[in-house]
Amino acid sequence: MKKYVLLVAFGALMLPAWAFDPMGAYQVRPPQGCVDKDITTQSLNLEDLIQISLCTNPALASQYMNVKAQEASLGTSRAEYLPAVTLTGVGQITGDKIEGGNYMQDEPIQGKVEASWLLFNFGGREANTRSIRLYTRAAEAQYNAAVHNLLLSVQTAYLNLLAAQESLVSAKASLDTYKQSYEEAQKRYKLGMVSLSDKLQAKTRYEQSLLAVVQQENRVKQYSGELAVLINLHPDTPISLVQPTFNDQDTEIANDNVQELMTQALEKRPELLAQQNTQEAAKANLTAARAHMLPSLRVAASAALGDNWKHHSLYATNNAAGLVLQWPIFSGFANMYAAEQASYLYKQSQNQTENVKRQVENEVWSAYQNYKTAERSYEISKTVLESAEENHRVAFRYYEVGKTDILNLLSAVAQLADARQNKITAFYSLLLSKANLYRSIGE
Repeated sequence: MKKYVLLVAFGALMLPAWAFDPMGAYQVRPPQGCVDKDITTQSLNLEDLIQISLCTNPALASQYMNVKAQEASLGTSRAEYLPAVTLTGVGQITGDKIEGGNYMQDEPIQGKVEASWLLFNFGGREANTRSIRLYTRAAEAQYNAAVHNLLLSVQTAYLNLLAAQESLVSAKASLDTYKQSYEEAQKRYKLGMVSLSDKLQAKTRYEQSLLAVVQQENRVKQYSGELAVLINLHPDTPISLVQPTFNDQDTEIANDNVQELMTQALEKRPELLAQQNTQEAAKANLTAARAHMLPSLRVAASAALGDNWKHHSLYATNNAAGLVLQWPIFSGFANMYAAEQASYLYKQSQNQTENVKRQVENEVWSAYQNYKTAERSYEISKTVLESAEENHRVAFRYYEVGKTDILNLLSAVAQLADARQNKITAFYSLLLSKANLYRSIGE
């Protein structure tokens, strides 16, 4: 499991569902084209991670099983359009004896074949099949939503890990800068040019930067563990990433009109599609519940054979065929309450659909505002870093020639370290905001 990611077991599990499907119920297929890589030796890019997670993530596989179960239910409902045939066989010894009469033994072997076929029930069967078909579509939409959520989770963990790795590089660079300041303070202290306080302050900041490196190393391990779990590996599995080359174009979005983005989300979000199908299914359930109060007509036929083989008596047959009309005249008001319950559930589903629409629009609005804020923050962070780098160069030169004290130099180093980290954080926050925005509109 740690070395190779394959779909063999997953495909074998799905084979029975594909092998025999006379009702044409099974439509959704598991993810294809899974990656076959040695994860312990090969570096992975984002596309590799996404494909591996689609094939191995157990939570997504569980959602897929829910779709297949719903499809099987659809096959069951479609089977109601076919005749039902039952074969019954009985072997027994029974007899009757009337006082003063002879013992009469019945046929010990009996066989019976019964067939029935529902012809008409005022649309109840059609409504039931339609309801299950809509629930199946809802399950498919929920599965798509789970896929989108998994992709966002993988992308988030991937970007967080990259950000942590880059922050670790930045922390080490800051460590080198503090070390340079500390060494310069030591040199000037030995020459008697500065007081012991300068040396101690520089040493303190240098040791604090060592702690920052340790903390960043911990963040790298944490995010690496999160990413490993998403692709169904143990959290201690080492993952090597292909280092991507990002540029500012990677942070841009194709459409910057939030109104259009909200409209797009209402058309594409799988959660909303699932709720809309659930609403239509509730409407079909209402039709089916009302049909239960009306008559149903079916054709029925049977053929029976009895033979007393032990006593060599003649066999007996019994055949019948005809139409059967059933009408539930009174059921203790159960059908009436069932129809009312279906009506209330349909109205509830309508309100839930409206609620999901508002939630989707709000998610797009919030994600868009977060993206615009992150975009502005990133632009500011670049300007701040340029100023901090220049400030550090000037402060270090001034300290070398004795025109400033250690406090000004350490302050400049701290500002530079913060500016580096802030730019990294702002850049990856912008990428994450973009990913969340695209997820909010259903992409």
